Order: sequence, then structure tokens, then C-alpha cells
Amino acid sequence: MTEATTDQPTRRAGGAVVPVLAFAGIVVAVMQTLLVPVIKDLPQLLDTAPTNATWVLTSTLLSGAVATPIMGRLGDLSGKRRMLIFSLAVMVVGALISALTSQLIVMIVGRALQGFAMGAIPLGIGLMRDMLPREKLGSAMALMSSSIGVGGGLALPAAALVAQHADWHALFYGAAGLGVLAIVLTLLVVPESPMRAEGTFDLLGALGLSTGLVLLLLPITKGSDWGWSSGTTLGLFAASVAVLLLWGLYELRVQAPLVDLRTTARREVLLTNLASIMVGVSFYVVSLVLPQLLQLPKATGYGLGQSMVVAGLCVAPLGLTMMFTAPVYARLSARYGPKTTLILGMLIIAAGYGGGLGLMDAAWQTIITSVVLGAGIGLAYSSLPALIIGAVPASETGAANGLNTLMRSIGTSVSSAVIGMVLANTANDVGGLAIPTMHGFRVSFLIATAAVAVGVLLALFLPKAGRPAQHTRLRASSEEDAVLEQAEEVLRGFRGRVLGADGAPVARAKVTLIDRRGRQAGSTFSEEDGSYALAVPAEGAYVLAARAAGHGPLASSATHSGEERPVDLDLSLPGEVVSA
Repeated sequence: MTEATTDQPTRRAGGAVVPVLAFAGIVVAVMQTLLVPVIKDLPQLLDTAPTNATWVLTSTLLSGAVATPIMGRLGDLSGKRRMLIFSLAVMVVGALISALTSQLIVMIVGRALQGFAMGAIPLGIGLMRDMLPREKLGSAMALMSSSIGVGGGLALPAAALVAQHADWHALFYGAAGLGVLAIVLTLLVVPESPMRAEGTFDLLGALGLSTGLVLLLLPITKGSDWGWSSGTTLGLFAASVAVLLLWGLYELRVQAPLVDLRTTARREVLLTNLASIMVGVSFYVVSLVLPQLLQLPKATGYGLGQSMVVAGLCVAPLGLTMMFTAPVYARLSARYGPKTTLILGMLIIAAGYGGGLGLMDAAWQTIITSVVLGAGIGLAYSSLPALIIGAVPASETGAANGLNTLMRSIGTSVSSAVIGMVLANTANDVGGLAIPTMHGFRVSFLIATAAVAVGVLLALFLPKAGRPAQHTRLRASSEEDAVLEQAEEVLRGFRGRVLGADGAPVARAKVTLIDRRGRQAGSTFSEEDGSYALAVPAEGAYVLAARAAGHGPLASSATHSGEERPVDLDLSLPGEVVSA
């Protein structure tokens, strides 16, 4: 799949772009936990059976899983900012529909539209890659990736407070208001990226993937209600395998696929996506266990007897810690690489769940568990987009991060199903009510620990990043934090300046590195003084392609033999390279 760009260089992003995009991600993530405080009351509120009420949550999950890779690809083709605004607008419509109804079917439709906005996360990450300078990109992507957990964690106490003191429909009015604010801020602050992928939208591929995902996630989320060995559950699993296999064969043959499976099959992308599933599994366990433990009455002998609001506040540090982990991740990743930070994050998660087994006797102990898990999940989530972006061409950023976000969603879906089954099977029947037991809570923590252990094993097989040749002190603009001045390390590769007529430097020229197979191996924009730096994945022959507004394109051969090589690119002499 080739890349196309406009003739104009990317607009330099203002200082407000990162918080605005992160805010949009947090707003979208709120949709996932918005109804957690009123889950047990949904059958009564909607005048329906408990099994039917669960569709209010399942519909959001399914639509989010379907929309994420599709919106990522549409963003690559038509503009990431445009698709981000569209996603938020659909969410607002869905929230208003839910706010105006107590009918089950209409509520499910509204919730499905709210889940559609999950595609905003990979779109935001793609916009950051296209617009931000290297020294700001690490912490920005970390914050955007963590916004899923941040939004979910912060929404719990806020939603609990609203549900406890107001009509539950106010939750949706509040969500719609946040969505409108995110749209306005995006329109005012975030510029559109000129990066575009060539080709057309793969409609048949989108339908195939959507069908396969629905067939897969339905039995995962509803298996406990239908029975794991029922004909419906097993039949849907079998159908999902068949549909996804056929979809995969089709995607390998189509010229412009929805998901480039050849890129996805690369070791670094495949292992990162598999590790993402494990992180997703571990992330959702704490959201399922701690609120229940905190709200169970003390008469059970192990419940902590806290109110809905207090329970939400005890879990809120999970999201807050994830937010504050972003700048820490940037420094650790710059020094040791995203592979190391991913492994470190998962080890902290394992320590959090392991220690949490003995920290269930008081509310303050659950806060400690939340903080530790937030730090680990924040590091792990922050590492994932950096690993994906480092392995795919710039024109596939949206689709690749969309697929990675989907993998996390699959992990949370599996977690919800497995932990729900564990808590149900270990519950005590008291007066016809199933009361979760401490044994069930501890088994759930052990499952989360096992999931991250598998994730660590997968991450150990990720390719090792090239060793940095030197620490380069980067100039920090007035918008950048001083702590990020040295947050980036430049790998061995090509560096030099892009020149124009009379040897004048050319700023914001797009420089692309192409390997011997004709695939993009990296890209960057020249600085104000015309300088650029591109790391190389391996020694060998490459083509350096440069282009800028008002200048003719340049495509020149260059060979890398292991040492950093200075190469100036003169756009006034197309096809020629002038050594520095």
C-alpha cells in the first residue's frame, strides 16, 4: 500500500492539540463505564428481563469493536480529523437518543451509536504522529493511548454521583454535552493532517470484518447467559472462525485492503497485538472486582460497606495514575525503548494484582491497588502505539492503531466474560441473590496475573530496537516541557539537510525512507534549518525521497553500512545526492 500526501507540509500543531485530542479520547472512554453504577438497576429501569438489559452494554461493545478498524482506515483515506469529528458527532446523537427514552430497543440503538466513537482513539494517535515534532510525540501518544483507562476510571465516581442524586438519564445528557465540547475544541484547535493513503475504501472487507467480529464477540459476551456449551454459543464461534478465515483470504487478494494482513503478520505487529489482548484482560479485572468488593455489606464478613460514590472514588486513582504516567513513559521509552516499558508495565500490573490478593480488608488498601495497577497499565498502554507506529508506514497509522485498539477491546470482552463466569460460579446464594465471594475475587486477580504473565512472554520475543548511536539534545520550543528536552534518542541512520535553490535550507520538507522492496521504512519532516534525521531498520540499500511545496521531488539511492551517514538532499537537482 503506497502513501500519498498533499503538496503542503503538515501544519505545525499548537500547544493545545495534545490536551484536546486526549480530552476527546477520555470523553469516548466515558461511554464504556457510564452505566456501571446503575447496571444492577437496568432491568427495573427499562422494564425488561436481566438478560435483555445486558444488551445495553453489549451493543456498545460490539459497535465499538466494529467501528475502530473501519474508522482508522477511513481516517487514513479521507482525513483523520474529519473522521474524529464524525465519530464524536455520532456519539452525541446516540447519547441524546438514550437520554430521551426508557424503551429497551431505542436505548440499545442509542448505546450502539455511542460505542461507534471508539474509533476516535486511533484517529487521535494518527493525528499526533502526523503533526507533532519527535520530542513531543512519545508522551502525547502515551496520554492518548491511556485515555481509555483515564476516561473509564474518572467516569465511575462522576457517574455514581449523578446516578445517586439525579435521574439516570442525566448521565446521557452529560455525555452529550462532553461530546459537543470535544467537537468544538477539535474544530478550533486541531488542524487536519495532509497525510493520505492511496486507494479506495474496502467496503466488502469492512462488512466481512464486522460480521466476523459480531459473530465472535456475541458468544463471548453472552455465553454466560446462553450457556457455554449451548448450540447457539458454539455455532456462533464456529461461524466467526469461518467468516474471519474467508475475510482474511479476501484481504490478501484485494489491492487496497481494509487491513494490510501482511503488515499485521510482521512479528513486531503481531506480538504487540497479542500482548494488547493480555493487557486488555488484566485492565478490566480491577474494574469488575474492586467496585463490588467495596459496595458489598460488611455483614458478609469481607465486604467493605461503602457507598456507590465512595467506591468510585477509591477506583478513580486508577485513571489518574494512568494520566500522570504519560510523561514518565516518554522518558523511560526514550532511554530504553517501548519494548522495555511494555514489559516493565506488565510486571508492575502483575505486582499490583499479586499484592492486591492481600489488600482487600479496607478501602484504603484498594486505593493502593488502584494506584499500582494504574501505573502499570499506563506504561503498558502507552507503549503499544509506539510499537505499532514504529512498524508500519505513516499512511497506515490509523488502520494499524485501530486494529490494536480492537485487540484491547477483545481483551476486555474476554475478561468480562471469564471474570463474570468465575464470580457467578463462586457466588453464594443468599435469599435468591448471588453474592460474590472473596474466593471469587482472588481467583479473578490470579487470572489477571496469569494474563500479564503471558503478555510478558509475548513481549520478550518482540524485535530488539537498534542501539542509539548518541544522545542528541533536542531544542525544546516554548510549548514543550523542559523534562522532554532529552526525551528522544536518534538511532543510527541517515541525517543531513534538505536544500533548495542556492543551497537555501527547506523547512517542513517530507523525507521518506524506502527499502529495497519498495516499502516505506520511515519518514520525517525537515526542521526550520532544513535538517532531518531518519533511523534505519537494518543495513543495506535504500531510496531517500524528498518533496516540499514549491520544489520538485527528489528520489536518490543511498546505502547504509552500519554507521551514521550524513546525506544532504538538494531539491534543486532532482535525482542527485550531495554529500555533506
